[in-house]
Amino acid sequence: MHIIIIGGGIAGLGAAYKIRRAAEAGHEVTFTLVERDDRIGGKIFTDIAKDPDGGRYIADGGSDSFLTDKTAVHRVAKLLGVFDHEVGTVEETKKTFIVKDGRLVEMPDGMMMFAPTKLIPLATTSLYSWPAKFRMALDWLLPRKVRWADGETAADHDETLESFVVRRLGREALDRLAEPLAAGVNGDEPSEMSVAARYPMLLDMEQKHGSLIRGFLAQRKKVEEMRKKYPPKPGQRRRTMFSSFHDGLQFICDRMADAAGREHIRTGVGATAIAQDGDGWSVTLSSGETLRGDAVIVATEVWAAAGLTQPVDGFLADLLETIPCSSSATAILAFDRSDCPFDLNWHGILSPMVERRPLTGVSLMSSKWPDRAPEDRVLFRGFLGGPRDEAVLEASDEDLLELARTQMVALLGIKADARPRYAKLFRWEKGMPQYTLDHLKRVDEIERLESGVRGFALAGNAYRGVGVPNALESGERAVSKVLGETGIVLEEDAVEEKRVY
Repeated sequence: MHIIIIGGGIAGLGAAYKIRRAAEAGHEVTFTLVERDDRIGGKIFTDIAKDPDGGRYIADGGSDSFLTDKTAVHRVAKLLGVFDHEVGTVEETKKTFIVKDGRLVEMPDGMMMFAPTKLIPLATTSLYSWPAKFRMALDWLLPRKVRWADGETAADHDETLESFVVRRLGREALDRLAEPLAAGVNGDEPSEMSVAARYPMLLDMEQKHGSLIRGFLAQRKKVEEMRKKYPPKPGQRRRTMFSSFHDGLQFICDRMADAAGREHIRTGVGATAIAQDGDGWSVTLSSGETLRGDAVIVATEVWAAAGLTQPVDGFLADLLETIPCSSSATAILAFDRSDCPFDLNWHGILSPMVERRPLTGVSLMSSKWPDRAPEDRVLFRGFLGGPRDEAVLEASDEDLLELARTQMVALLGIKADARPRYAKLFRWEKGMPQYTLDHLKRVDEIERLESGVRGFALAGNAYRGVGVPNALESGERAVSKVLGETGIVLEEDAVEEKRVY
């Protein structure tokens, strides 16, 4: 059996590596992966650059981490023998600031997502007005919107982020923290973002505890009890919320490509059409060639998948087109430490939409991760665009880098005449799928239609999670689908996945 994979991001590479494992397990299965870009990795792109004075920069232009609690990347890293290359964030410098009226306000202690769980930090913070603080505290008393019937889930009671947060915590809680933290980071519009698809546990909390504050307090108590019951062993790696790899996130993509077999991966050539060809499939390439296989996995951006899928199933393609995508850019800038006369013990800054700044956020990469820049340099990552201001992306790369620099000067206090030692812009056109209201019901229907097309599967971050582990798993599920249709069931699919961290 020969499988054609379209797309060389983490989903396509996850599919390729799983096919290789199937072949090593004795199944007669091969693959060809085609990627229109000249490199693999998709939205995972680590630029490793040398500093003229010595040392190097490790700069992630797309995703820079994954949630440690999600096991897919850990599992694959163990299979590849590179689990020891994983790193966590530097917790000693873990602080987050929110922009308010042009100033930086530290996120209050005890905030779990955007819900307060400690009274004194909420009372003393300047992030919220006093009426807003009282309104947030009312969450403790407000009744549930509705009690779910037996068997119902968050998907049956979806709600936009704006509606949910304003209802439970008030408008200021949305504008000052929930919007930049939950919607802005995901490239979503809060008035359209699906809570059931992005954060279903919030709806579950309201049902179980009747309040977000009570729900997060219960969650914190459970975590503390687990830490007491299972204290870290001497010498054990510290577990942080986010993980990456010492050489950046693209490291795992490159290792999967190596293990799957780079001789089966073609870059610089894209798929322009797919069609059922008797019992198999044909894929027309931008080079004019035609590939033939027994199955095809479309692991591209959802808007590209919609175009490719139209001749296969028009209804399916139309559904794919209903998933909107936003565009953004990432500006990486490194400065001399002497040009940064301010506290460097923090990880990130979020700029809410109400601040009307073109820079939506900043990550201090040299503080967040170990060994990302030479010792006397400071490495920043700035974010531009998204649904709130895609028009800014019409500027040139040079202008966007200068815009990011001037914004950092104004916000952080970098010396006005400081010039970056290293600068690089990454553009992500329609790169972030937006999970709008009732997204999960839409995906259920997409998967129902997909299941009716033999030898065909979709993969990527547009369906059941935008995170790196979710996208990786989507590629693996796609392989299981097309192999299962021929009676091949892999042993790894027949056993329950165990926690590997």
